Amino acid sequence: MGGSMKLGSKPDAFTRRGQAWFCTTGLPSDVIVEVGEMSFHLHKFPLLSKSHILGRLIEENSDQDECIIKLSDIPGGAKSFELVARFCYGVKIELSPANIVHLRCAAEYLQMTEETAADNLINQAETFFNQAVLRRWKDSLEALKTCDVLLPHAEDVHIAKRCVESLAAKASIDPDLFGWPVSEHGAMLSPEGSVLWNGISTGAKLGNFSSNWWYDDASSLSFPTYKRLISTMELRGAKEEIIAGSLMYYAKKCLPGLNRRQSKGLVALPLNSAITLSEEEQRRLLEDIDRMLPLQRGLVSTNVLLWLLRTAMILKVNRDCISNLEKRVGMQLDKATLEDLLLPNFSYTMDTLYNVECVRRILDHFLEMDQTTGGSGSPSLDDVMASPLLAPITAVAKLIDGYLAEIAPDINLKPPKFESLAAALPEYARPLDDCLYRAIDVYLKAHSNLPESEREQLCRLIDCQKLSLEACTHAAQNERLPLRVVVQVLFFEQLQLRTSIAGCLMVSDNLEGGSSRTLRGSDAIAASGEAGASWVTAAAVRENQGLRAGMDSMRLRLAELERECSGMRQDIRKLGGGKDGGWAARVQRVFSLKMKLQMCSTDEGKMSEQHRSSAAKLEKLQAKVSKHKKHLSIDA
Repeated sequence: MGGSMKLGSKPDAFTRRGQAWFCTTGLPSDVIVEVGEMSFHLHKFPLLSKSHILGRLIEENSDQDECIIKLSDIPGGAKSFELVARFCYGVKIELSPANIVHLRCAAEYLQMTEETAADNLINQAETFFNQAVLRRWKDSLEALKTCDVLLPHAEDVHIAKRCVESLAAKASIDPDLFGWPVSEHGAMLSPEGSVLWNGISTGAKLGNFSSNWWYDDASSLSFPTYKRLISTMELRGAKEEIIAGSLMYYAKKCLPGLNRRQSKGLVALPLNSAITLSEEEQRRLLEDIDRMLPLQRGLVSTNVLLWLLRTAMILKVNRDCISNLEKRVGMQLDKATLEDLLLPNFSYTMDTLYNVECVRRILDHFLEMDQTTGGSGSPSLDDVMASPLLAPITAVAKLIDGYLAEIAPDINLKPPKFESLAAALPEYARPLDDCLYRAIDVYLKAHSNLPESEREQLCRLIDCQKLSLEACTHAAQNERLPLRVVVQVLFFEQLQLRTSIAGCLMVSDNLEGGSSRTLRGSDAIAASGEAGASWVTAAAVRENQGLRAGMDSMRLRLAELERECSGMRQDIRKLGGGKDGGWAARVQRVFSLKMKLQMCSTDEGKMSEQHRSSAAKLEKLQAKVSKHKKHLSIDA
């Protein structure tokens, strides 16, 4: 319950009849005060004894048969003057946060100072305002709201300023640093945190509240007053994330697009709390919020920024606001999701379904920031996979490739625009080109009439050496790709297979050498009376010899593949002058090679399985040898 203070002691002697107020003291009225459409039939002495202005006006009209005073511009109108009249007659009135600003401004207007009478209305109103209203959050907030209809009078008596400073001081305090006593919405707390009543602990506990406890109250202010509150908080050193959170809460409450979508990073709104604004008011609000929002990464979640950008496009805000929002999104593009990045095209001058130009500008902002922060080198693939500093740009590359795949079916999306966005990322941003290959494949499928030259131009974006085996398998059988690309994929797939086989052979040699050394050690142990383990080593050697024979077979198969590849190179050189029969033979040779590569890959898997089995047995053998050595040392 808000604070209040009672003034006067006489019973109510005022009655209203239509648009007129009468004071029923038994004496006839000798002055009429007209305030707007309302008239007050009063007596001269109570008025001139409290107000210097009313005394002067009464004196000026003393020679008239009927004393009529017009107060057309008194702050608060008839509502304020009614309370003033009651105060002049000593009738009971109650000061509250809802009427204190009206009374204080009216008292100032009527010059109800201490020079005119002791304990006059200005003094009484100031005492209540300072000692009761400013001490409580809710009371200060309510008083500040009434200032909007009393400007500039509320500014002249510094009511609005003091309310804003009081609210800013309370909102800027970190709740975790509150000491005792602390007043949270008026409740006094003991050192143990229980609520106090008349200084006595009640045992009741107030719930914990976070630093956003004031967001909803502040959002009930008019935007000019709210801006003033935020500016005052910034001057007092409030945290930027707190300011940004409040701005986004206000935006969500006033902008329908954000209110309908429960975006991540926004505090949930109470039910039926949205504010209805006109389109022009929404446009000005969004532009002001953009100017007030600190330009710092991470203060606002990326999906909220993207929805602000989407709303800005719908409202057609000025170009500077759009550019600033694009820059904010670009600073943290690695945190965006594909769903939020699909910004529809709201312009009649563009023919694509999605706003690709906007996404390209956002990407440029991100790349510019990445280069500024030291990511402008060309690291190796291992560096990209291992370095946490490169995680943002690899995440953005995956996001952009996914975006390209989503917009690729748009029949109005021209190859240069698609290629420009795909090529904007540096080479090291993509550890693998599988996602880029998928996007290009979707584009080629949707644009089946694309000339061969443009198909090849798009496929040059793909680095065949950075395709996984699954992607290579798909690409080798993809009829939409140019033949040159298919052959290139098969060639690099063969290189991958050759490298893999060479690695397996190297490991096999190491295993065989290790088993031989283990066998010699086992013979030595057997000579000392531990011959029981020799049969285990012999079995491992026999299995390793079988593995060696399999590797020899793999070498022969690899030599055959190399001969096939040499024949393919000769065919490629003759592509320009071959006949139809030669073309069919080349295609058949390509897919025959692909079948052999797949068979080779299967054999490689089998050999690797044997490899692991042999290694496991050798580890068991080494463990047994170590155990025998320990027994020997104990016996010695």
